Amino acid sequence: MKLNLKEIPRVKDISKEDFIKNYFKPQKPVVIEQFIEDWPAYSKWSLDYMKEVAGDKTVPLYDDRPVDYKDGFNQAHATMKMSDYVDLLKRKPTKYRIFLWNILKEVPQLQKDYSYPDFGLKLMKGLPMLFFGGKNSHTFMHYDIDLANIFHFHFEGKKQCILFDQDQNEYLYKIPHSLIVREDIDFSNPDFEKWPALQHAKGYITELNHGEVLYMPEGYWHYMKYLTPGFSMSLRAIARNPKNLGKAIYNIVIMRHFDNLMRRIKGQKWIDWKNKQAIIRTHQNFS
Repeated sequence: MKLNLKEIPRVKDISKEDFIKNYFKPQKPVVIEQFIEDWPAYSKWSLDYMKEVAGDKTVPLYDDRPVDYKDGFNQAHATMKMSDYVDLLKRKPTKYRIFLWNILKEVPQLQKDYSYPDFGLKLMKGLPMLFFGGKNSHTFMHYDIDLANIFHFHFEGKKQCILFDQDQNEYLYKIPHSLIVREDIDFSNPDFEKWPALQHAKGYITELNHGEVLYMPEGYWHYMKYLTPGFSMSLRAIARNPKNLGKAIYNIVIMRHFDNLMRRIKGQKWIDWKNKQAIIRTHQNFS
């Protein structure tokens, strides 16, 4: 038995008007296959190129270990020189990923390799973020703290993406006061005996190839698995839906700080309570 997932629609190219009408307004995901072929990045960006231009930079690394109460919000698990990290990716599978790495700040010359596309939404130009991963490494199912509209541009290799709308929350074993679901769920091969509510969740799936763009609507949950070593860049536009914008402000101003405070006060008991509540609340919802 598998998750109930539909293939994300694909288009070769798209006009601003068609994107707004068919995907942004109804808040549906889409993969655009040939949108960035005129970018220098399309032909230049590879792991070897990143090693060449950013090899001496120290990068933050994350793996798939469970959240620990001692960890700060988005605190890195390790650091490494970019050149050593690319060598590691090419040598063998590794759980280490780079997450939310701001290339604008770290390697300004990379800005010349791409432009900000006009999808009819105002993109936040200070926040182009890079994400890297080794074969079979993955992110936990999560949504972004600001519930932004995300354009995810993939480079080198293949990446599996599984998405859920916020309206599927009751089936996903969402952790309270958090942006993630239970970390012990393998969304590429879920155990339905252990997580029965997942059978009721309806989502989307795709595999991204080099140069393809995935649009993720506001607040969509996403799980990313690197089928080969590779990397992606995200550009984002602020949430337009008032409800999502309000939730984003709540997450940034209140939820994040409340969670950090409770970690300091209660330690691991707080994490354990949240994990238990994810199961209790989900099974209450769908029973």
